[in-house]
Amino acid sequence: MRLAALFSGGKDSTFAIYRARQAGHAVECLITMHPAADDSALFHYPNSRVTRYLAEAMKIPLLESAAVTGTDRDAEIKALAAAVAQAKLLYRVEGIVNGGIASVFQKQAFEEACKEHGLVPVSPLWGAEPEKYMADLLASGFTVMIVGISAMGLEKEWLGKVIDGESLAKLVQLSKKYGFNLAFEGGEAETLVLDCPLYSKRLAVGQATAKWDGQRGIFEILEAELVNR
Repeated sequence: MRLAALFSGGKDSTFAIYRARQAGHAVECLITMHPAADDSALFHYPNSRVTRYLAEAMKIPLLESAAVTGTDRDAEIKALAAAVAQAKLLYRVEGIVNGGIASVFQKQAFEEACKEHGLVPVSPLWGAEPEKYMADLLASGFTVMIVGISAMGLEKEWLGKVIDGESLAKLVQLSKKYGFNLAFEGGEAETLVLDCPLYSKRLAVGQATAKWDGQRGIFEILEAELVNR
């Protein structure tokens, strides 16, 4: 099936594309939504502009939506539906793949946008068990950086940290102690995929700054480039 992919550059949207391709689907374009602030109920906020580099690394055309306000869910859903319509018109897609795992609100919003335009919603990660899912990411060759934090138990030192076997084990412990979702499905953290089997080159982060208010923070990437492995 010809698909468009909702793409934030984070682990879930990227791994969903990976799984869709494994299932034999063709991802014809990417759709990135740029929320105006980090309070979006639907869309990934930190470093969303970096998706331009990642689309180039995957050699897939990228459609970008104008900024939408995170405080108005109806406006977000309307913006999503418009982006989906554009993907259908330009690339003749038959369905939309998304990286939803457990958020019923997000799943319903995506399904409504697809239904409105006669498209099939594809959610290859839905219902994944968090610990197994995170282990699968690493085993599949995904290099994942934490670029946003909003959960008790996750401190400033996690900003900009790349998840490996050791840090994943620590996250497992912290998630059990503090009760947050290990896959960050509740917005506990945001991620960026620096490298994976889908990329022709990896993303190298140059200048960046960690913004921390004592409880939550963002690792803002100011400079980045694609480099050979």
